[in-house]
Amino acid sequence: MKAKLYIIAALIATALTAVAQTNNKDQRTRWMNEVRNQKYEFIIKETDMTKEQQEDFLPIYKEMEKAIFTANQEARALELKVSNQTRTSEAEYAAAALMLARVKQREGDIEMEYYQKFERILSKKQLFQLKRAENKFTQYMLSHHRRSGSSK
Repeated sequence: MKAKLYIIAALIATALTAVAQTNNKDQRTRWMNEVRNQKYEFIIKETDMTKEQQEDFLPIYKEMEKAIFTANQEARALELKVSNQTRTSEAEYAAAALMLARVKQREGDIEMEYYQKFERILSKKQLFQLKRAENKFTQYMLSHHRRSGSSK
């Protein structure tokens, strides 16, 4: 298992290095897809999914990620709009602040909606392992980013 994690780590390190060398949008998109695919592989391994579970789970998981991405993108767009305005009213600040505060709640609502879908595919143990795997992958990416950023 550790050997597989090291292989995934090496792939991510290679992808991070490639992105650091270019600002090309296509390159960034490819890198994001690579990271996403590595995340999916990591989750599948950590939860010990069968092939059948993978086939059922991945499309739904990708759908959930897209919904969360859209919610964050909308909040970020409003944040940028308000921060780039030269004159912003208190009401606009209040609306933007409320939306930014609610985006985390929206993420939680989306996750709960999809949790119910995942319950039909994964065992209770796998549901638990799914959240742990997501957190472990995020922590790995953050620590790798910190290490590669501190060497500059």
